[in-house]
Amino acid sequence: MSVWRMPSETAPQDRVWMAFPTGGYTLGETEAEAHAARSVWAAVANAVVEFEPVTMLVAPADAETAARYLHPDIEVVTAALNDAWMRDIGPTFVVDDGGRLGAVDWVFNGWGGQDWAAWDKDSLVAAAVAARSGASHLVSPLVNEGGGIHVDGEGTVLVTETVQLDPGRNPGLSKADVEAELARTLGTSHVIWLPRGLTRDSERFGTRGHVDIVAAIPSPGTVLVHSQQNPAHPDFEVSRDIISHLATTRDAAGREWNIIEVPAPETLSDEEGFVDYSYINHLVVNGGVIACTFGDPIDEKALRILGDAYPGRKVVGIDARELFARGGGIHCITQQQPSASQNKGQP
Repeated sequence: MSVWRMPSETAPQDRVWMAFPTGGYTLGETEAEAHAARSVWAAVANAVVEFEPVTMLVAPADAETAARYLHPDIEVVTAALNDAWMRDIGPTFVVDDGGRLGAVDWVFNGWGGQDWAAWDKDSLVAAAVAARSGASHLVSPLVNEGGGIHVDGEGTVLVTETVQLDPGRNPGLSKADVEAELARTLGTSHVIWLPRGLTRDSERFGTRGHVDIVAAIPSPGTVLVHSQQNPAHPDFEVSRDIISHLATTRDAAGREWNIIEVPAPETLSDEEGFVDYSYINHLVVNGGVIACTFGDPIDEKALRILGDAYPGRKVVGIDARELFARGGGIHCITQQQPSASQNKGQP
């Protein structure tokens, strides 16, 4: 029987999976909004393919349109889609000590059954990606999304109480129930429960608190944490609480965290209210980091922090404002596939 383990996001990768926006809230109601969405999704894919292969799922009716936006080296695979948040609709890839690749297929129900979401097609994406990748298909009964977990590859996983314990996702499940399923599927031994996510992400069009906009582990024992510096923003108190909570925890090896605060952009709001712009929502690739920027004075400082946290990797910034306007960031629209053979037997 295989013992599966999710490697760190810094581990060697074979490719990155994405999905091309096809309709609904993400694509918008006007051609200008559709062009903005397609352009930013393509900008991320075109940046990633400079480092490693990219496979883009595209709805059949959008194949010709996607070709106008995407780098010719990107592999295009047609698939039925509701939306384009691959981190959440796709599988979470894992490996075993024998060098096999697995794909955890969480139950996806539109971020807790949100009334604005449709997921009849997206709920089938993880199985399709598992088959296409050649991974063992690992079905989980847990309602969960890839944006709701972050691991260090050594037994630690970060989650938020508002996601895995959300009554719209897993009514009746206890922390112990969730921890047992994460241990079975991800190989984790130590779960750190953060109290919540950011304010905008907790509102109507959010995920109810994904961890991948709040905290990330760039190396064992070190955690990057979103830090809102302006008391006028409600995330000032939220981020203080999360940082204080993390300071009371240890990782799976018993280490105190080296907590690196990553300041939020100076921009506080858009036409919808307080923003949840965050540099935490970045993608690590082979030799690089694809990072969110916001046309903000803090961009340069944040990219330097990421560069220091991921030594030896080239940091590429992409303006992510159009992504965040639609409810997520660069990490949310991507899903890395680790190299099973290169991660064989590694912690």
